[in-house]
Amino acid sequence: MIANVKYVEISTYLADLVDSRLSPGDRIPSERALCQRFGVSRMTVRQAVDVLVNEGVLVRQQGRGTFVAQQKLDLQLRITSFGQEMRMRGMVPSTKLLETDEAVPPTHIAQALALSEDAKTYYVRRLRYADDVPMCVEESWLPHALLPGFFDPAPPDSLYGDLQVRGFRPTWGEDTIESVNLDRAQAALLDVEVGAASIVVTRRTFAEDVPVEFAVSYYRGDRYKLWVPIAQPLSPIHPSSTQRKS
Repeated sequence: MIANVKYVEISTYLADLVDSRLSPGDRIPSERALCQRFGVSRMTVRQAVDVLVNEGVLVRQQGRGTFVAQQKLDLQLRITSFGQEMRMRGMVPSTKLLETDEAVPPTHIAQALALSEDAKTYYVRRLRYADDVPMCVEESWLPHALLPGFFDPAPPDSLYGDLQVRGFRPTWGEDTIESVNLDRAQAALLDVEVGAASIVVTRRTFAEDVPVEFAVSYYRGDRYKLWVPIAQPLSPIHPSSTQRKS
C-alpha cells in the first residue's frame, strides 16, 4: 500500500514539474535522484514514470533517459491547407519540395479523380514543417487537363490557393484514416526512428462535384492526436428498428 501511495506521489510531483519548470525536450530527474528524494526503489520510480509515459506527458529515449514529450497537435480534419492550419495554431509553416512529375497515375488514383486510364496527373511530394520541425510528408495528385500550366514555372506554394484562383475552390472531401509504421525513408524525412507510428490520411478533395485532388499525408504519430467532433444522428436509431418482426 505504501509503495502504491509513493508511486502516485512521484507521478504527481513529475507532472507538476512538467507544468511549472520543464519544457518539451527537457530531461526529467534521474531514477537515482528520484529514489533518493522519495526513499523508494527503482521499481516504484519506474511505475510512476510509466503512468506519464502512457499519458504522453513523458517519452523514453533508449540509452539517453526520459524527457518531456513534445505537445501533440489536434489533427482536425477540415478543408484547409497545411500552411493555413499551422498559422491558425500560431506556428510558422514551411515546405521542402521533394519530387514532382507529370504522368499517368496508378489505376486507383485515376478512378478516384474520375479520369480515363491514359489521363495524366500532376504529382507533388512535399515535406511540411511547423516552426522548422518536420511534421508531415504529403503526396498529391491533381488532374492534368483541369489545370493547364500548373507546374509553370514551378508548383505553386499552396495547392489549395492555386485551385481557388483557377475557379476550383475546394469545398468538401472524403478522408480515410489509418495508422502505419514508418519505413526507413519516411522516418528519415520526419526525423523519427524507423517503425515509428504515423497517422495516415488519404483524402479525395472536391470543388463542388469535381474531384480536384487525391492526397496521402503521413503525419508524425508523436506530434499529432486525432480530434473528431461527434453528434447525435439526425434520425435516432433504435436497436429494435433493425430487427425483423416475428
